[in-house]
This record gives sequence, structure tokens and C-alpha cells, in this order.
Amino acid sequence: MERKQNYSRKREAILTALQRTKIHPTAEWVYQELKNEYPDLSLGTVYRNLRLFKEEGVIASVGVVDGQERYDGDVTPHSHFVCTNCGKVIDVNDEFVDPEADTMVARKCRVKVLSHSVCFNGICMECLEALKKAETGSK
Repeated sequence: MERKQNYSRKREAILTALQRTKIHPTAEWVYQELKNEYPDLSLGTVYRNLRLFKEEGVIASVGVVDGQERYDGDVTPHSHFVCTNCGKVIDVNDEFVDPEADTMVARKCRVKVLSHSVCFNGICMECLEALKKAETGSK
């Protein structure tokens, strides 16, 4: 039997905080963002609600970056780029991913693909510029 979750202002605030940002925040970020407005909010409450939202499919996990799970309030199909230098997570339009990838994997591996996620790793533009300045300054 599916259990229906009660509406709560805190739960709604947690979801809204996730959906209005593009930074792919951690649970700690969400907590810090809301604690002034909801002084009795606990980090545990944030984690429980994030888990619930993931189970319901209204948010997605981007994965673990620098030891902390990162979340995405945008569940439309898209990929991500993670900067291995600063940990920034950037949305990547799926136009760069072969639309036939699911079909090819299903055929080759003899499986049924339900979904996929693509994550590119590298160095973001800001970090590249900082590295370039550091190199130029040390010469």
C-alpha cells in the first residue's frame, strides 16, 4: 500500500529551494539556506525529505561530489559536467548525447534500458582561467 505524505511547509520549502537553484546543492546547502526561515528545521529533516523526493522522482541525485551527495531539482532528461577542481556541477543539454544510446546498449547487452545518466568530468572555465593566470604569474 502506497503511503501518502502529509503536506508540510518545511517539506515544500526544501523542494522549492532545490527547484529554484541551478547549483546542484548538497543537503547542507539546503539546510543553511532555510534555517533562518525555519529555526526548528534539522539537517536530519532535510536528508529525510531529500530521500523521499528522490523516491517520488521529483528530484534527482547527481551523485557524490567531494564526498557529498548533490541534488538536482530539474528532473527533465539532461546530463551533467562536474569540475574535478572546484566541484561545480553544470547542466549539459542532451543534444551532445547520441539519442540512440539506449537502443544501442539494449541491443548490444540484451537488456531493457529504462533510463541513463551521463556525467562529464573535467575542469570548468573559471578554474581553467585561474590556472592560466597562475601559470602566467609564475613565469
